[in-house]
Amino acid sequence: MSIGEKQKVFIYEVAPRDGLQNEPKFVETKDKVVLLNMLSESGFKKIETTSFTSPRAIPALGDADELMQSIKRNPKVTYSALVPNLRGLQRAVSANVEEANFVLSCSETHNRVNLRMSREDSLAQLKDVVEVGRENQININTSLSTAFGCPMEGEVRLSEVIGVVERLTSLGVDSITLCDTTGMAYPDQVSKTCSQLKKLYPSVSFTLHLHNTRGLALANALAALNVGINQFDSSLGGLGGCPYAPGASGNVCTEDLVHMLELMGYDTGIDLTHLLKVASYMEKLVGRKLPSYVLKAGPRSTIHPVPHSV
Repeated sequence: MSIGEKQKVFIYEVAPRDGLQNEPKFVETKDKVVLLNMLSESGFKKIETTSFTSPRAIPALGDADELMQSIKRNPKVTYSALVPNLRGLQRAVSANVEEANFVLSCSETHNRVNLRMSREDSLAQLKDVVEVGRENQININTSLSTAFGCPMEGEVRLSEVIGVVERLTSLGVDSITLCDTTGMAYPDQVSKTCSQLKKLYPSVSFTLHLHNTRGLALANALAALNVGINQFDSSLGGLGGCPYAPGASGNVCTEDLVHMLELMGYDTGIDLTHLLKVASYMEKLVGRKLPSYVLKAGPRSTIHPVPHSV
């Protein structure tokens, strides 16, 4: 990095998938298209658009195929989608998805609850997904749920996380997202986990996926930055959660994360002014106020008129 050049941080938007999957009200496909087209012009390098899961499992994302054929694609954006299995990947290939996100859990209990199979069965499916992805020139990212704790098992040992990462790399996976699925992570733990994994697997591209269940998401992001993690998932308006994780709340809020990082001198490449307009549109789609601090109060640069009483 040259003198005077800002350090880049890459923020990947996940609200269209991880946010909308939990909404009780179905957001119409045409409205999702508008949302994704607006996000595509916000400066993101990657957007997780939808999930190629059975519509019976996640009705809110049952329009995945139609959605991917309807959006206006920005050549500067990688369009990603969650795939639960080989069938999901085959649908994603047909929809011209550029990256497939496969999910499994560090916690055996969470894997069985979330995916209805053992972790070993998930790894066996991942092997096939990686091979087909390679044949179709689609990058396979693997998201490790409960990497910082499981709401049903409690602590997840770092050695357990390392063991799963080792299995992933043996299958040829070199892009891994560490997920704080229910907001159990805390800064010291994040620092230790991320620094150890980066040291052991320097060729792996690690992303951090944070939830703000206990109000620690921004602090955890800073802890990860301090040990060299510069890729983060986040969700517009703080929307999201996990339908199979008791107590889970929304993801770290994109506009709050961007606002903090830009104030600190990092380069996110994201247009915050435009992003706040998109967040306002998202509130209209879901029909309620979202837990976004910057959307409520405005950026730090916002100036208010002097009260008439002064």
